[in-house]
Amino acid sequence: MENQTLGKHILLLEGLQVTPQSSTPAFILLLLIYIFIMVSNISLVVLIFMDRSLHQPMYLLFCNLSINDVFGATAIIPRLLSDMLIPSTERYIHYIDCVLQAFCAQIYAGASHTVLMVMAFDRYVAICNPLHYASIMTNRMVVKLSVSAWGVVFVMVLILIGLSVRLSRCRSIIAGPFCDNASLFKLSCESILINNIYGLGYTAVLLGTSIASSVFTYLRITMVCLSSKNKVLNNRALQTCATHLAAYLIMILSGVVNVILHRFPDLSDQRKLVAIVFHVVPPAMNAVIYGLQIKAVRQKVFVMFTRNTLKVTR
Repeated sequence: MENQTLGKHILLLEGLQVTPQSSTPAFILLLLIYIFIMVSNISLVVLIFMDRSLHQPMYLLFCNLSINDVFGATAIIPRLLSDMLIPSTERYIHYIDCVLQAFCAQIYAGASHTVLMVMAFDRYVAICNPLHYASIMTNRMVVKLSVSAWGVVFVMVLILIGLSVRLSRCRSIIAGPFCDNASLFKLSCESILINNIYGLGYTAVLLGTSIASSVFTYLRITMVCLSSKNKVLNNRALQTCATHLAAYLIMILSGVVNVILHRFPDLSDQRKLVAIVFHVVPPAMNAVIYGLQIKAVRQKVFVMFTRNTLKVTR
């Protein structure tokens, strides 16, 4: 039995499997990506909150996405980096720490969908019902939407992880780059029928709602743009939708593929790579796709950059 060699509450985490020759380049690359995620997203949040001209629903809702990206990257990447510095046979993790990491990873994955749904709703109201936008998207509504985006996911993930924690454990190896819900219930030799039913139901509801709302939103926006003769408005709307859709497709494709590959043990290496991509690529891309595509934010960043450049050259 695996738990004869490890303590009752100590697990062996496979982590990121890389060859000795590629470990240093992989470590540097992952570290640079993490630094970029933190600097870009935190800078955008600080910029939006400090500049009163950016205190608009669209930008305030965008802060949810940046905060979630920082949260998700921090829950996974630092542990991956530290594990790369030690041999794969010594990558131990306490069970409680594994549960906490799995909880954070699932919160990030769920909030990625709900936050994007909220942002899509904001763009839908702004483009399809512009005359009533100010009366609908009030500060109170922004708070309600933000709390709902996080609160619903928190409750659903709490149940999801709770169902896995209740199981007894007969294994002690996490066969993945980090802890997630699937790796937790795979530690048990008990029946995981309830976990599979709730997990698949949770995934189906989250993905189904996310996809349906996004498809409806973009179809309505497209119809409005096609019927409108205002080319400036159409270009602005299509640009907003294109950036939103690009981030959404990257996130949902990597998430769906990761869920599917969990059902195929023979494709474990591919699943590990996709799992890391889900926690690295969207957080790194969102700040660029959303932040720098927003004219007001882009202008602020340009002014700050040129101002700092002039100070250095003087």
